[in-house]
Amino acid sequence: MSITKLIPYLLILGIGVMGCAKSMNPDIERGSSYNFIDGYPEVRFSAIGLIDEQGEPKIDIAADIVLGSLIYNKEGENYISNVTIDVQIVNQTNPDNIIGSKRYQIDIKREDPNIVYSQQIHTFEQELDVKPGRYTINFTLTDQSSDKKITHSTETYLPNPENNISNLTNIRMEGKNMSADNPDWSPITTYDVPGRVDSLKFVFQVTNNNSSEPLTIESRLLHFKSDTSYARPMHYNNYSPSSIQYKGIDYNQEEVIQSTQRKLVEPGNVLIEFTFGNQARGNYRFEVQTNKPSDENGEAFKARDFAVKSKNYPSIQTARELAQPLIYLMKEKEYEKLMAITNTDSLKQAVDRFWLKNIGNKGQGRSVIKKFYNRVEEANKQFSNFKEGWKTDPGMMYILLGPPWYVNERLDQMYWSYSYNRSDPERNFYFFEPRNKNEFFPFDHYILRRSQSYFTLQYQQIDLWLSGLIMRRNL
Repeated sequence: MSITKLIPYLLILGIGVMGCAKSMNPDIERGSSYNFIDGYPEVRFSAIGLIDEQGEPKIDIAADIVLGSLIYNKEGENYISNVTIDVQIVNQTNPDNIIGSKRYQIDIKREDPNIVYSQQIHTFEQELDVKPGRYTINFTLTDQSSDKKITHSTETYLPNPENNISNLTNIRMEGKNMSADNPDWSPITTYDVPGRVDSLKFVFQVTNNNSSEPLTIESRLLHFKSDTSYARPMHYNNYSPSSIQYKGIDYNQEEVIQSTQRKLVEPGNVLIEFTFGNQARGNYRFEVQTNKPSDENGEAFKARDFAVKSKNYPSIQTARELAQPLIYLMKEKEYEKLMAITNTDSLKQAVDRFWLKNIGNKGQGRSVIKKFYNRVEEANKQFSNFKEGWKTDPGMMYILLGPPWYVNERLDQMYWSYSYNRSDPERNFYFFEPRNKNEFFPFDHYILRRSQSYFTLQYQQIDLWLSGLIMRRNL
């Protein structure tokens, strides 16, 4: 976690913030990160190289722009946001060679004044003509009203359809929500898939210009064992190194959901699609492999990693989504009783009773509730890895205490301070990474070093929330 993510008010306004959608392992695509910074536009971005029906290589660009992250001007009955999108294509063999640069002016128009709070997205899609090769694509979104910008970068590969070798393109991932008014396939630009997406599709292409022998294509959908639990209280015992909570995700424990094999006899470029129904919450990989080894420019293996998360992720909307984070404010038996409620209306009423019973004043209660769930959503956008951000140790601390005053990172260690006194044992917290982030473990997985000395602090912090005093002070 960088200090720019955790303490956005320390940023110098107007700077460009660089995010990275590139997978650590170029053969495994994982989508872009959220790169949430309060007050800046939010966008998720992906770029996939494919061959069109005429055999021409192209780059398909998709970006999800969060509507509530933009600034709007009222014009008549409409609320309009003016944004600029800059796309830059760089040849990886010669990084100084910018082979393409495009600028798009977009007006996003809505009639609903609540658009400024919406987590709905506007999807931007473009198809760019390029020659075969490896490219870096830089994507910058600028909100013209605030002049604030966010930048993402990703890599993609386009095989030469005329070469006498076999190749795989990158995998494009799409999702569909069948309960929507007009269900349609939409690109999934991030590692995280909201649970409301009940159909998944993976699209890739194979170039098979050598007809001397059949080309075998094997695909598998894998599920990995991973931690899905919420963070335990800060005064509890530390996690055991053998536990899944400590490991986070174990790529050695995989379950094959589906495996298929297909043979291509005729030469040419073949578009292949695999469609799957809704998958349970967890971490997955869709992988494709051919039986022919690639040359130095070819690819014989490609994969797309993803995680299925809560229904409206990263937002909090349903009664159960609203109830779950209350684990950080409730006593254990009280929480178990709440989560045992199966009726949606009854669960929502129970959540409302919990807040009003403790705070009393409805006006103040609404402010506290808004603050709490805003932090839950922000934790999802800042700290998510193999599970929802609010369930992580940094997510729990962020929700209860707010953003830290100071952040210090050293290799696999991170220190959060909520005091000017860096030696204060109750206001300084130490996180460690049990496993360094690398191409095989592409997650920020920080664990809090727990201590019984935090008991009083956690008790006091919960009381601030339940009394409503959290609106006056964080600690």
